[in-house]
Amino acid sequence: MVLVVALLAATATAFALTEGLKLEPSPILGTAVDKVFSPVCGCPSEEARISFRLREADILDVALIDSDGTVVARPVQGERFERGRVVIRWDGLDADGTALPEAEYRPRVHLREERRTIVLPNPIEIDVTPPVVESLRLSRRVFSPDGDRRADRVILGYELDEDGRGLLYVNGRRRGLTRFPRSDDRMVWNGKVNGRALPEGIYRLQLSAQDRAGNRATRTEPVAVRIRYVALGRDRVLATAGGRFAIRVSSDARRVRWTLGRRSGLARPGTLRIRAPRQKGRYTLRVSANGRTALAAIFVREPLR
Repeated sequence: MVLVVALLAATATAFALTEGLKLEPSPILGTAVDKVFSPVCGCPSEEARISFRLREADILDVALIDSDGTVVARPVQGERFERGRVVIRWDGLDADGTALPEAEYRPRVHLREERRTIVLPNPIEIDVTPPVVESLRLSRRVFSPDGDRRADRVILGYELDEDGRGLLYVNGRRRGLTRFPRSDDRMVWNGKVNGRALPEGIYRLQLSAQDRAGNRATRTEPVAVRIRYVALGRDRVLATAGGRFAIRVSSDARRVRWTLGRRSGLARPGTLRIRAPRQKGRYTLRVSANGRTALAAIFVREPLR
């Protein structure tokens, strides 16, 4: 009987202690831990941020453990922190400076003065595999960013092997970044830099992608696109006085305006046929659309007899 009473008393005491620990507030609160990072990306997310608040100052040992509970890294050992916010950076490397295998790891915090060890419920994933651009499609190869809403931009549709944010490079310089990580998305290039349309010419576009950890895909092979406002098929034309000549006009505008000597007119892009001046000499043909102009020298000679 005495033994039974003693066992009941011990059980009650243990229950009371357990319930007391449950009611005791945690010395750590307000945890904020990065979910995924890449220690080899060479980017701002190459370290994981482990943050929490201490109710009271204490000496901490912070370690990272794998799924088996084995310690793989010790970013903090025996360092005293004051009450308040604690921020610790973890580089994801082992003791030899090599990136740890891709896996999930959990922060474990030991408070020496409190004599408590707490494993944070926030796993940190190491991801060192960059995404892959599986396909790339362009809506057009020739466009004119002149603001008339006709072929003003190039749309690049792409697919990745995982969710990522698209990165657009123009002549080797980054000119675009999508807002959300997706595996199937599109980017738009309007042919402008700092709000100003670029001059006519050939530009080479490449696409890359960045995953949540910061790993970047290998850029695609350059694809050439052309910015063209108004282009003429020839820059020199030999014509007979009073006779007609033809010149090819390329433009995305509905109509272009031409001027030759004292005459001018409107025409659709395509083959422009104009009567040459009746006096021999050198003239300049101007063809304009949406504020852009192309020129050609017209050499008028006397009719052959």
